[in-house]
Amino acid sequence: MKERVQESINKIRPMLQADGGDVELVDIEDGVVKVRLKGACAGCPMSQMTLKNGIEKFLKQEIPEVVSVERAD
Repeated sequence: MKERVQESINKIRPMLQADGGDVELVDIEDGVVKVRLKGACAGCPMSQMTLKNGIEKFLKQEIPEVVSVERAD
């Protein structure tokens, strides 16, 4: 599953990088994907919305086993 999640993250990474940000896969546990937002995304006030409405929604569509996406610190 980790490989599939990483492949999906790589598909959306260019959109985040276009805005000066990035995302890094940290861990997956019981369907919960933990990511670290980097660059401009790390301090952006909209980062929680990006995480839930962008990254989580996309990963759930690509990989039904994903339960949620959480920020890892």
